[in-house]
Parts: sequence; C-alpha cells; structure tokens
Amino acid sequence: MTFDIAIVLATLLVALILFVTEKVRMDVTALLVLATLALTGVVDPSEAISGFSNPAVITVWAMFILSEGLSKTGVASIIGHHVLRFTGQTESRMIFVIMLTTASLSAVMNNIGVAALMLPVVLSIARETETSPSKLLIPLAYGSLLGGLTTLIGTPPNLLISDALKQNGFEAFGLFDYTPIGITVMLGGIAFVALTSRLILPDRGKPISVSEGTNIRSLYSQYKLGERSFFLRIKPKSILAGRSLIESRLGRALGLRVIALERNGNTEFAPSPDTLLQEGDRLMTQGQSERFRELQGWQELVPQTPSSSSASLLTPDISVAEVTIADQSPLIGKSVEQVDFRKQFRVTILLIRRANDIQERDIASQVLKSGDRLLVQGKISTITELENDSSFSNITLATPEDVDRFGSIKDRLFEISIPNGSWLAGKAIKESHLRQGFDLHVLKIQRQENEIVLPEPDEILQAGDVLTLHGEREDLKFVRGLQELEIELPKEEDQAFLESDYVSLAEATLSPKAKIVGQTPSTIHLSERYGLQLLAIQQTGCYYRSDLANRKLEFGDSFLLMGPQEKIDLLEEDPDFILLSKVASKTYRKSGSLLASGIMLAVLIPVFFGWYPISITAISGAALMVLSGCLKMEDAYRAIEWKSVFLIAGMLPMGTAIEKSGAAELLANGIMSFAGGYGPWFVIGCLYIITAIATTIIPTSALVVLMSPIVFKSCSELGIAPQTAMMAVALAASASFTSPISHPANILVMGPGSYRFADYIKVGAPLAFIVFVIAMLTLPIFWPLQG
Repeated sequence: MTFDIAIVLATLLVALILFVTEKVRMDVTALLVLATLALTGVVDPSEAISGFSNPAVITVWAMFILSEGLSKTGVASIIGHHVLRFTGQTESRMIFVIMLTTASLSAVMNNIGVAALMLPVVLSIARETETSPSKLLIPLAYGSLLGGLTTLIGTPPNLLISDALKQNGFEAFGLFDYTPIGITVMLGGIAFVALTSRLILPDRGKPISVSEGTNIRSLYSQYKLGERSFFLRIKPKSILAGRSLIESRLGRALGLRVIALERNGNTEFAPSPDTLLQEGDRLMTQGQSERFRELQGWQELVPQTPSSSSASLLTPDISVAEVTIADQSPLIGKSVEQVDFRKQFRVTILLIRRANDIQERDIASQVLKSGDRLLVQGKISTITELENDSSFSNITLATPEDVDRFGSIKDRLFEISIPNGSWLAGKAIKESHLRQGFDLHVLKIQRQENEIVLPEPDEILQAGDVLTLHGEREDLKFVRGLQELEIELPKEEDQAFLESDYVSLAEATLSPKAKIVGQTPSTIHLSERYGLQLLAIQQTGCYYRSDLANRKLEFGDSFLLMGPQEKIDLLEEDPDFILLSKVASKTYRKSGSLLASGIMLAVLIPVFFGWYPISITAISGAALMVLSGCLKMEDAYRAIEWKSVFLIAGMLPMGTAIEKSGAAELLANGIMSFAGGYGPWFVIGCLYIITAIATTIIPTSALVVLMSPIVFKSCSELGIAPQTAMMAVALAASASFTSPISHPANILVMGPGSYRFADYIKVGAPLAFIVFVIAMLTLPIFWPLQG
C-alpha cells in the first residue's frame, strides 16, 4: 500500500464516520475531503476544484430550478390533481395510482420536490376515503424514488454515473437509456407495494379531519391534548392583574401556553403576548400542571442586600470585560439564548450596550448585532480565550472604576437564601428556571464556608445556600403572583369553550427548503411571527404536548397549530412549511403552466436528438424560467439545494483520488478475489448489493462517486464494458428504501404518517429485494454484457 492510498483510505474512513455520526454537516465534510486531498498532493489544485465546473453538478442545480418552475406555475399540481381523481376507494388501487403519478412526475422533476408537492394532496385523499395516512405516505415517498430511476435527469446519481462514463472515455448514458429497465423496475416495485399493502404497511388509524368547520372538540380529543390542558384563574388583587401575558412568565417560567382567555363570558383564542390580564380572567393553558404545583411549593424567597464581598464583581480569578461583536461574527442575527452564550463561551452577560441604549433586561432574547458591546463576567483565563475567537473584537478587562461607571450593575445584585423544605433544594440551577423564567443569573453560591463563583448550570442547589443573583428584585414578585393562581381541571361543560367560528386548527410539517430546521419555537418566536399557537409536535411517532418552546424542529416532524383562519391561510405561502390540513387553494395562470411546460420540452428535445448536452440545455431552460416570469430570481436561488451541490462537488475529487492513487485497483482486487471466480454477473450483483447497503449510511450522490472508479477497475479485470455494471450501481443507489434517513423524501413523510424507524425496514427491505431481483433479471435483456 502506497502513501497516497493510505491518505485516500484514511480520508474516506473519516468522511464515512462523519457521514454516519452527522457530527459535521455532510456538505462541510465533502469540502474537508476536497481540501485534504488537495493539501496532501493526492490531487492537484485543478482536479480538486473541478467538481464545481463538472457538467453533472451544473445539471443538478439547473434541474432544481426547472423543477421549481414546473411547481410554481402549477404544472405538477394540475397533473397530480387530475390523475389522482382516479384513485377510487380500494386501498391497493389508491396506492397504485399515487405511486404511478408520483413516479411519472419524478422522471422530470426533483423527487423530493414532487413528494413535498403531493403530500397534502395524498393526505386529502386519505381524509376523503377515511384511509390511514400511514397506508399511503410511504408509497408516496417510494414512488418518487422509483420514478427517479427512469430518466437521466430523474435523480443526481443518474447524472453522475453518466458523467463518470464520459470522463473515462466510454459512451455516456442518454436521456432515455435508463427508461426501459427503469420503467420495468418501477412498475414491479409499484405492483409489489400495492398488492402487499395490507401485510407490510402499518395502520396508525384513520386520519384526523382538520378542514374548515371541523369540530375542534373532537380534534382535541383525538390528539389527547386534554391530558395536558387545565384552567388558571386570576384572583382578585393579583400581582399579575394589569400585566401582559409575556410579563406573567407563564411561558418562560412554567413552560405553559395560553390557548384561550375567557373574560366576562367572552372567549379570545390564541391571545397575543401583549394581552393584559385582568382580575377574574380564566386562562385555558396547556403544559405540565406538575410544574405549576411545584412552583406553588416554593417557600417565599426574600431578596436581601448583598454583603460588600458579594457585591464585588472582581476577584483575583474573576473579572468583568467589555467585548465587541465583530463585523463578520457568526453570532450576528442570533439571540443570546439561541447561541447558548453561557454554555458556549463560559461567561455571563451582564448588559449589552448598543449605540446610546443599554439592555439589561431579558438578555436571553436579545438578538446580537455587529458592534454590540457586551459586558461579561467570567474567569480571567476564559475571557483571555475570547481574544482568539473571531466572533469578538476589542476585548478589554474592566477595572473597579470601570465597573463603578455602570452603577446599575451593582444595583441589580441581591441575595436570596434557600430555606429548608424549599422546592429549589436538590434542583440543578438550569432546572430552577431562575434564568429562563425570571431573568435572574446566579453569580455565586455561598455554601457554609465555601464559595462557588460562577457556578455551572448543572450545579445542584442545597438548603441553606445563599445565592448572589443579578437581575431585578421586582421579578421575584412574579413568583408570588404565579403561586396565587387558582388551578381548575376541565369539566364536561368546558368542552364548548373549545368551539369557535373564529379559530381553526391546522396540521403542518417542515418543507425540504425550510431554513428553521434545528431551531426551537422560542428562538424563531413562532407565536409572534405567525400569530398561531403550537399545540403539539409529533416526532418519530411520539406526540409531545409540553415543553414545546425548547424542542428542536426537525425534518419529518408534524405540528398541530391553532389560530385565526386568516393566519393559517398565510401559512400556505410560507416556504418553511407544508400545510397538511388542506390542499393549497392556489389558482394558476394557464399561460404560465403552458410556458413552463414548453421550456421543459425545449430542454429535453435537443438532448434526445443529441444536438446539445443536458448541462447546456438545462442552464438555458433555467434562465428562461426566470426571464419568462415563471420564477423570480430569488425563487430560483432558493430552489437550489446547495447542500447537495457542495456535497457532490466536494466528493468528486475523492473519485479522482481513488482512481489516481491506486485505491480503486486495491478495492477492486478485493472484490474480484471474492467474487471474480463466479463470473461477471455475480460480480455485478455484488457491486449492486454493496451500493444498496451503503445507501443507508452514505449520501447517494457521494456514493456513486466513490463506487464508479471501483466499478471501472472491476470491469477492466473482467474484460467487459462498464455500462452494465454502472447501470446496476445507478439502480442500487436510487433504491433508498430501508431507512428514513437514506433519502429526504422518506423523512418528509415520517411525521405526517406517524411512522417509526422499523416501518421503513419492514416495507423497504422486501421492496429493495424485489427491485434487486427485477434488476438482475432484466439487465441481461436491456444491457447485455459487451467486451
């Protein structure tokens, strides 16, 4: 083994580990692979960056734009709606029509885009026919994957396989070279799923109807929201009277959401955070009543003036510093809470200076801006480390005189003692909700003779502890105000409280283009931004109805939202969400649909006749989509899955390195030593199986890049042309059925279908076997071996 082979295999191994663990984003991993191979000299600089000008990569991003043009002008939607009228009432017929329609659209469109477009339509069919969505949504996802097998532009792996043939001096696959075997495999796969649906597809129950006019009471029952619902009443002379909902700390301190407010016989659904509370108000809340009862168990916390030693913010080891947010800081545009500033940088923000303004309250929700000056407290060694962080500039340690200039800092210091029997005793600081709920920061714990300065969030509080806090003493009054609330469990007559012509429920999921994935409802200010209340989140088959504000939103989740109908209607236009509760009621211009269809035909016809390569016609078509008004340029940019583009461009040098270093020959020899003695078809079958198994852990586009040089070397030793084996690898790479994470279309339907990981194995494994059998039987017919 040469040094270059060792570098290539080591880099490949690290990349595979990162792909599996997802510790680093896939596209970033690909770029690290590119940089490693270039810096170690395995590939030269021009080879390292050649992926960005590769015709297959160009075609991939251009096809994203073309696909979006067909979607925006309603071409795909119109076709889907008309064809799906013929689904009938029988389950097998519905599955057959849904899969066939989705597969046909995926032949010329991005398959994840087709799945996202058809998802609300299929859910509408499920509601109309009272069929479980879990019986129809996996077939929807698998139909989009099977359709991608049928044309050159159906899926990125097909383009990459064809380009690899061309780059290695072989005849590339044409636009419809995939079609004969692709259609055979597609029809066989569809028939298998349709005929065995009763045996292999799970049944998670009939769909919940969330159309307009639906009885909200029944929805509450079906989502089991009553288990987490109760009423709170504002008593006379309550501290909370005259305060707004957001000031009450119900959400921040207790994780409760106010669904509706009853006042003088009138009901206000989804009240805004600025709604002022009044004596006698009855609040319908959702969350964990146990947390409220725990708060009632707090003994009164009396603020005390700190001793002189406690008031000092400076010690030999602890200091205060002013740090400035750098102009190009990655923190810009993110809130302090979203950054998790205390955990990430191990310092506490005391205040934020911004122009002539000083922010001392509600620091966690402050969105950081370039030039913000943060006054932070922390260990001197930790503050010194910030000097090496590009997020900050102009870091200056404060002197006692500097601290005195900010007199309000010391004024905001006070102490509280934790009495015996207090609920706080035995709780970690992060569980006390002092910071999240009341904006109180624990700077020091005096525990008998010991001092714990700047304690970690995991520090356990004990009875007798004296806490030095930074915040507003007045905020402790809200603890008493919350303790005084009167809790009432819902009664039978309260069911009518849930019904209103003004309010509606909606079910939604994240779209494949969502920018808010990985964020929490609190960081995106979901209620304020959309005017809707989040009632429940479904993740991997489980329903969550409490602590939703800090639960990360992930692809495949589905959400139950409540609010005014006009706000729900606006959600249809939001690119971050797909509204599942009803089919979008958009109207499309016939001229736009015809124009987009004409542009797509103009892209395909020259390729079919061999006049121009697909990369040139695809770019031209993408430009025409924008020029003709079918798409805005902003829509075109958003349509491109840049993660996929950088993943492919970054991994292409690895394919070059595997071949150039001799690693391909080494790996091919390993395969040949095991399978070569059984003939070429056995070797091709092994290559197919290796590729199919690898799709569960490696992105398919990266996988075909890695497999291509191994296929070429194996075929060279067998003395056969590589087209047959490359076709087998293309089929295997696109048959990503066995895991929800193996393809975005699988993740997309996971929440709406209430699927579990095992469901994909139960359905996908036999389907993958059927596709393998059909492929191996038909390859000799459509792609016989050639020398």
